[in-house]
Amino acid sequence: MTDQAVGGGHLAPEAVRGPGTAAQQRRTPGPRQDSAAPRPVAAGFAGRRREIKALRADIRRAGLDTLSGRRGARSRVLLIAGRPGSGRTALAEELLRELAQDYPDGVLRAVLTGRGGEPVATDRTARDLLGALGAGAPPGAPDDELTEALRGALAGRRALLLLDDAPGAEEVEPLIPDAPDCLVVVVSQGPLTGIPDVRPCALGGLDAAAAVEVLYRYAGPTRITVDPRTADAVAEECGGQPAALILAGAWLAARPKSSVADLRQALQAVPVPPALPTGDLPLYRAFHLTYAALPRPAARILRLATLAPDGLVDAHVAAALGGCAVDAAATLLQDFAALGLLRPVPADDAPGAPPADDEPYPRYRLPGCLAPLARELLGEHERPADVQLARARMLERTVRLLQSCRAAAEPADSPARRRAAGLPRALRFPSRAAAAHWLRTRRGALLDAARIAVADGQLDTLDRRLLAALTRALLAHHGPEAAAPDLYILHRLVLEAATRRGLPREQGAALLNLGDLDAQAGRTVQALARYRGALEAARAVRDPAATGRALESLGDSYAELGDWTRAADWYGRALELRLARGERPDAARLHGRIGTALGFTGRYEQALKECRAAARAHRRLGDLAGQARVTAEAARVHEYAGRPEEALRSLLEALGIAREASDVRAETGFQLRIADTLDVLGDPAAARLHRAAGERLREEHPD
Repeated sequence: MTDQAVGGGHLAPEAVRGPGTAAQQRRTPGPRQDSAAPRPVAAGFAGRRREIKALRADIRRAGLDTLSGRRGARSRVLLIAGRPGSGRTALAEELLRELAQDYPDGVLRAVLTGRGGEPVATDRTARDLLGALGAGAPPGAPDDELTEALRGALAGRRALLLLDDAPGAEEVEPLIPDAPDCLVVVVSQGPLTGIPDVRPCALGGLDAAAAVEVLYRYAGPTRITVDPRTADAVAEECGGQPAALILAGAWLAARPKSSVADLRQALQAVPVPPALPTGDLPLYRAFHLTYAALPRPAARILRLATLAPDGLVDAHVAAALGGCAVDAAATLLQDFAALGLLRPVPADDAPGAPPADDEPYPRYRLPGCLAPLARELLGEHERPADVQLARARMLERTVRLLQSCRAAAEPADSPARRRAAGLPRALRFPSRAAAAHWLRTRRGALLDAARIAVADGQLDTLDRRLLAALTRALLAHHGPEAAAPDLYILHRLVLEAATRRGLPREQGAALLNLGDLDAQAGRTVQALARYRGALEAARAVRDPAATGRALESLGDSYAELGDWTRAADWYGRALELRLARGERPDAARLHGRIGTALGFTGRYEQALKECRAAARAHRRLGDLAGQARVTAEAARVHEYAGRPEEALRSLLEALGIAREASDVRAETGFQLRIADTLDVLGDPAAARLHRAAGERLREEHPD
């Protein structure tokens, strides 16, 4: 998570809120206020002009490649290094704002540290950046394939890439584009050892004038002007750290009757642990000063906000964690943002986004510099059982929102829409577009919620319900192809949960789904392993449907690998099961696949026998298109056997069946194959007639 809201002089644009009406105060666990609302805080950026000048000069500086006579093949990397709370992210954002006009392909952002302080997996970051570029990657692709795809997507572009809160060079290096016209700005606490030609811009505290300006913008001019020396002392007490200054200024802004001297005294009165490093002292005091002034319910919600998936907090998440009303939680989050405790996430302005009124609850993040402090308080004040209960409430609400989101994609008279109409207003979406927008903007948080539910392992069936609800919502709004990368993640989570709990039926289903996605991505060997595991799980619970699907999928995988003998064997096993269960359409299809496999092994008579059996089965089922396909496959077997006359007869028969079925696409293909066969037989005149007929059909029916 980042510290953008409390960055180097970059001030939050939200107004510092005063108390609401008496009714609002009764239902809202909000921060205490001493009197009327202070004036709004102006957005702006204080100080750091020297650092920005140095960074801009570093862009133009000749690198090692240039000095050696070559143009650099990779993007220039700028490093802004500083402690959390030093304003490093705000400085990066200000730099990007000033440079944006020189980079017409836009700005890409990624945060490389997760909500718990752990590094974010490279594959997740690369996939998110590819999504922002409108480029896709196969589901389940490994890190190197995804980072290569990212470099390919950025090649030839002129874009800015912000890699925020980077743990180290290992997380940054794979994401650097092979694009000299792009610029990478990295925000980190330390150096990027191992990445060449990177000079850090190290941040200390703000100078005295800029630090006092932060206080001025929050508390207003009067109290700062009448007591400038104490204002300087407060700035020094805060160590010039923007995070501490914003928290202190917001505390003062919320108390119009308090003086700057009161603020200084209050900061000095905050108890400090004896082992606290000196550099951590200003932020610790400012945060705990603000936290101590919160009413107990509000303080608890702030602590619990560290549980929010992907660090993203909105009114639904806060209400579920704290057990309060959604509107009350929305007001509280606004108050937190005014106090510098939360950072507002900018509203989405992507094409197709619904009006702002359709998304009444803004999103926030706990600044990265404050998250460890809040997590420490969570451990001190919350019992594990209470934390788990709050997490369960949050995930349960997520399930209900996902069910409502999916229902919004259904027809107006569908049962799902009727059920959604009975939900509370806060859980309903006004339109399909609003539901799709919510799903897209919460994608990272929803996937993280699924990870949380599975990792907990103590939430009864909640993890399975959440995974199922998210899968259905993604399919309803995005479709199978677009949703495939996220579905791969979800199926892996299902597999993890099912394996841990000893649920072979769910385990087999997850393995089948993962195998299908692996097969679609061309990872046939991995798909084989998945299908074998699925077959074992299906047989363990005597699930004939899953067993049949696994057997057939194994046959398909061996066919893809060109091992036609094994393919025919697995198809044969699947056929026995389908025949025993009376599943005639599946049996007809398998007869045809066995015929194809046997044809490739040179067992032509057996192959033709299977093709004829498939044709008869399709005919009995009234599936003329299927009958035409397997009849044409018999023609292919004749071709392999070196019998072009028999191949021609089979193709003419297939052509007649395709006409009977009004299957123009098949008829077109058969006409062209007949033409090729007639060429082999030495009848070019007849071949021209059939080829002309095929070309005419293709022109008349281009689809």
